[in-house]
Amino acid sequence: MEFLLRVWRQAGPDAPGGFEEYRARDVKEDMSILEMLDQVNQDLVKEGRDPIVFESDCREGICGVCGLVIEGVPHGEPKKTTTCELRMRHFREGQTITIEPFRAGALPIIKDLMVDRTALDQLIQSGGYVSSRTGSSPEANTIPVAKQDQEEAMDAAECIGCGACVAACPNASAMLFTGAKVSHLAKLPQGRPEAARRVTAMTGRMQELGFGNCSNHYECQAVCPKDIHVKFISRMNREFIKALFKKKN
Repeated sequence: MEFLLRVWRQAGPDAPGGFEEYRARDVKEDMSILEMLDQVNQDLVKEGRDPIVFESDCREGICGVCGLVIEGVPHGEPKKTTTCELRMRHFREGQTITIEPFRAGALPIIKDLMVDRTALDQLIQSGGYVSSRTGSSPEANTIPVAKQDQEEAMDAAECIGCGACVAACPNASAMLFTGAKVSHLAKLPQGRPEAARRVTAMTGRMQELGFGNCSNHYECQAVCPKDIHVKFISRMNREFIKALFKKKN
């Protein structure tokens, strides 16, 4: 297979950027889009040209760092798929493919397709954890948790922190990411003691870092590779209101 790539190139955060075109030749249909970029980079290096900078780690849909905007959609068009899992068979032979970085004020471009996701880490550091010492794993029946609560907590915990929700939102909101982290711990007894502090700290930090607010476009859920539901934004809002009442009383 052969493709024409339009790739965003930018030397640094403050440098001007623009699209450059490259030919991807001898591409196998089972290659991931990252493997295809690896092959293009090998050709660029042989020609003495600067390779395309992008980020990846596990390449198994787990770590969340591989996110690219492909044909205008974070992680590409297929549902519940990370960039590293997107195979070239999803594209037409000879197709022109436009590849960009995630674009959000809180996720500045480092170089080319790589963005700085530090803001998402800082959100977690502000409250996305429990500070009680748990020791070794307790016997499951000593802390009974209702089945529905278990399932909702695990659904929220699927978030891999890739930032696709931020890139897709017209307001560059991190509400789905933050809502998932807040909801995950709010549904478990280990997370309840710090629930009020957690939600106020994380929502406050979210605003400080320059993320926008949710305006119910649902683009975040549409592009999430783990299909995190917008209901967790509602749960976070409820947790926030409860925290305000607790503070007043």
